Amino acid sequence: MSKPFAQELKQLRRQHQLILNAVGEGVYGLDLDGNVTFINPAAAKMIDWPVTELVGKSMHTVLHHSHVDGSPYPREDCPIYAALKDGSTHRVISDVFWRKDGTSFPVEYISTPMKDEDGTLIGAVVTFQDISQRRWAEKILEQANEDLEQKIQERTQKLQRANQQLRELSEMRSRFITMVCHEFRNPLNNITLSVSSLKRYDTHLSLAEKAGYLSSINANVERMTQIIDDILVIGRIEAKVLEVNRTKVDVVAFCRRLLEEGEFIRQSDPIKLICPSHSIITELDERLLYSILGNLLANAIRYTHASGAITLSLRKWKQILIIKVQDEGIGIALKDRKYLFEPFHRGCNTSNIPGTGLGLSIVKQFVDLLGGNIHVSSRINKGTTFTVRLPMFNNSKNNISTSTS
Repeated sequence: MSKPFAQELKQLRRQHQLILNAVGEGVYGLDLDGNVTFINPAAAKMIDWPVTELVGKSMHTVLHHSHVDGSPYPREDCPIYAALKDGSTHRVISDVFWRKDGTSFPVEYISTPMKDEDGTLIGAVVTFQDISQRRWAEKILEQANEDLEQKIQERTQKLQRANQQLRELSEMRSRFITMVCHEFRNPLNNITLSVSSLKRYDTHLSLAEKAGYLSSINANVERMTQIIDDILVIGRIEAKVLEVNRTKVDVVAFCRRLLEEGEFIRQSDPIKLICPSHSIITELDERLLYSILGNLLANAIRYTHASGAITLSLRKWKQILIIKVQDEGIGIALKDRKYLFEPFHRGCNTSNIPGTGLGLSIVKQFVDLLGGNIHVSSRINKGTTFTVRLPMFNNSKNNISTSTS
């Protein structure tokens, strides 16, 4: 070999070495036995081995001896060494290499067969990258995508709930309009008929007949007024502007006075008040209590035949006031009990009986405001019992959810 050619070859090798040293990726060469022939500083640094200690070693034993779970990785299964057998390039995008201290890191690598001028396979060159940062970025991106997907799902669920609420509100509004129109039409027709009769037959009517027409007009006006009052009460509750004003109330005396009012007097079979105590002193809002008892008793009267019994029972247990309104009326169908306390809902067996479907909704919301609960038991054509439990004093903690049976 001439001296100029040897110098040129030496310079070329030096340039190759400088290139290998400058490359940021790990690069190492293997002979046909899988032993290291050269390795660049980047590769040695990534696996934390000195370059001088690696030349001549089995690279599989050094950095590819185990799977990610720590189980042995047989050399014959290694894609790196497959290049030494089949002479083909093998690329792996997800694997692990091992450092000298026994820790591992994720890598992507290419094993390329190396041949001489005659095309004879003489070894392989392996180029690898530490993809820890990429994996970290992928996990961050994956987590961000999952968070985004979760937020989208939550947002979608909120929108679905909002749409459902809008549909329910629309249905409720439709029921409200239908019910109000129906409930106002009948008394207005009755008033119109009574006024027309008074005008047309004024001179032919007796005083008793005129009084009957006027009484009918008054009853129908009161019915419409009650509907308006109920709607206004529900509006105040929903707007959260209805305040609870608790005062000392003797519930037994309160109920006696209530049953003496005209609308709760039954001539054939008076409502029976049952209470083991002569007096039960509580701290309650009289307005709310009056509305709760008034609606329950009015329903009992409305849906019970004149000969059927109605009882109002009172008792106390610890710091709880227990009120029962029991009747022998038409009862409540099982399919209606789920919607019993919803505004404007009326039972399937009440179509021929006047009513707005607002009373029990008001009762339920007033019971909630007082921190109590209401329970219903009923049998068709046998009767219904409403049981209301209210804390007797404001510091009682006995809130229980409403139930039906």
